[in-house]
Amino acid sequence: MSDLHAALGADVLAAGTVLWRAAPGGGVEVAVVHRPRYGDWSLPKGKLDPGESLAACALRETVEETGVSARIGQRIGDVRYAVPEGRKLVRYWAAQALDVPDFAPNDEVDELRWVSVDTAVDLMDYPHDRHVLRRFRRPRSVLLVVRHAKAGNRSHWDGDDDLRPLSGVGRSQAEHLVGFLGRFGPERFHSAAPIRCVDTLRPAAGSAPITPEPLLGEEGYWEDPAAGLTRFRGLLAAPGVTALCSQGGVIPDVVATLLEETAVVATGVPSPQEKPVPSRKGSTWVLTADAAGTLCTADYYPGPG
Repeated sequence: MSDLHAALGADVLAAGTVLWRAAPGGGVEVAVVHRPRYGDWSLPKGKLDPGESLAACALRETVEETGVSARIGQRIGDVRYAVPEGRKLVRYWAAQALDVPDFAPNDEVDELRWVSVDTAVDLMDYPHDRHVLRRFRRPRSVLLVVRHAKAGNRSHWDGDDDLRPLSGVGRSQAEHLVGFLGRFGPERFHSAAPIRCVDTLRPAAGSAPITPEPLLGEEGYWEDPAAGLTRFRGLLAAPGVTALCSQGGVIPDVVATLLEETAVVATGVPSPQEKPVPSRKGSTWVLTADAAGTLCTADYYPGPG
């Protein structure tokens, strides 16, 4: 059993998605699949490959079963049930369809339907799939809040601290963020002023511009926290997916403020009420908001896994 299996208390690990797209007449449609082997209707999902993360598994299985490329958003939750191999855990994410080709039946799925959430609930053969669908909410916006990767030792740097570069470990962390952030499909990149923040996002941004955010670095934020929080809310409310890199003196404060305002329960932390809010170097908070810009979900990823 791998460390991940042991940590999650499961003999079998799998991941899947509530795959959604905008409906022609408004609202959303979700994808449901029919598996001839079992004669059932279910959500796209499948077992974890060795060395694979659950998020990567969710996207891979979605493509394999539906042919649809997608980007994940909020974590919907885990379901557990018994299988012949032992205890099984399936982790689900919301996933927005990016490209929907004509469906081609395959060895695992012989039919795919795009239906309303209510219709999907009625089609499901298993209570746990119905539970996942009832928890699904379409996110209007997603904000990926990255703490910069590891930088060189402050005591060994004589220049302007904003120019202190990433260490070798930090550069490796930034490269690992390319695949991790890519699963969420960011459309815009923003960063606090320190070069270690900009350079953390640079590999993931590629040729895309990185917009400076002076109010969301430690110096600018603590000069005027109210203005910094207002700017943060603006990024959270922007439709689509935004990536922001900031610092450990800012992220815990803004995330804690939003969590306290909304009573949203964070996932990915040992305790939902953990104080201070965790923000390891190279970590990411995935925050989603509704049409009013109000925080809906908050998922913590301690590293680019």
